[in-house]
Amino acid sequence: MIFLGLTAALAPAGTPDQATAVRKSYEAAMKAWATRAQEAKTPAERSELAESRPSGEQAARRMWSVIGGELSNEWTLEPAAWFLRLARTLSATGEDGLPKPLMAEEMDAVRQAVDRHHLNSPELVPMCMALVACGDQPSLMLLRKIEASHPSEKIKGVAALGIAMIGRNLGDDPRVMRERLSMLRQAIIEAADVEVEGTTVASLAEDELYIIQNLSKGRVAPDLVGVDSGGREMKLSDHDGKVVVLLFWHSRDEAGPRLVEMCRKMKERFADQPFELVGVSKDPNQVLRTLQRSEQVAWPNFSDPEGKLAEQYRVGLWPLAYVLDREREIHYVGPMGSFVEFTVAAILEDG
Repeated sequence: MIFLGLTAALAPAGTPDQATAVRKSYEAAMKAWATRAQEAKTPAERSELAESRPSGEQAARRMWSVIGGELSNEWTLEPAAWFLRLARTLSATGEDGLPKPLMAEEMDAVRQAVDRHHLNSPELVPMCMALVACGDQPSLMLLRKIEASHPSEKIKGVAALGIAMIGRNLGDDPRVMRERLSMLRQAIIEAADVEVEGTTVASLAEDELYIIQNLSKGRVAPDLVGVDSGGREMKLSDHDGKVVVLLFWHSRDEAGPRLVEMCRKMKERFADQPFELVGVSKDPNQVLRTLQRSEQVAWPNFSDPEGKLAEQYRVGLWPLAYVLDREREIHYVGPMGSFVEFTVAAILEDG
């Protein structure tokens, strides 16, 4: 699979210009591919389109060829943050049949370079948010180090926000909740007006407080009311009495095909039990209808191309899964994967 190629006239490898070219090339290709996806109508067109999807792996490896040998230079921080966001979506199947990060060593090298060369850099805001997107223990440890040692109060505040955001995945232990609340207060005090991805730290911190109060493990998930891709009314509460996986997703994500396959297998595994998979799709209506007609997506979906339902759940990182019991109590929030299935199976076994 190929994305729009770089021209021979680009600057030599290892420069900011080439890093920008790799990013723009991939993003333009994805935009063009998404436009074609909305227009595909026949199975043949959809099959051809799937094979022509821009390769996230290829884009990540091209970016790595530009920045991999230059990570001690401060200009690499922004493209390295972009690389982390893309690389975290890439996986390969390990010998145990489970997905493994495809570029784990390269991602580790980025974190090590930040630790060794850039802990005091004033350009760490994009990197902090990329570490949140990774959401793993090494990223959390690096955010803690930035928060503890950076000379800028604003950067410390952004790192504190990142620590609180990753804390979503650490459960509802009182110690974790106390730290999250402490980090959110610090973020608001020290970095309220810092802009992050088109919004402010204060706004993101308010969203995190809402999540703690309403969308954490043990809370009853708010009802969702919307429509499906055909315009028919849907409610999350229609599935009360069943164990529900509520999945916020879209097919344009690099992990989209793997996610669809994971959902298909989950539906098969729990087919004879009181279980339902309910999607909230950010895809345009035509794309969602096409996927459903082709039976690739054989589960109910809210149509949410404008992200209004996702906003109610304060979804920042896609895809995001909630596991709800029969009374809609939240038992899990986080990435789609084996933990989702384990949680569903445990709830069903408990009756």
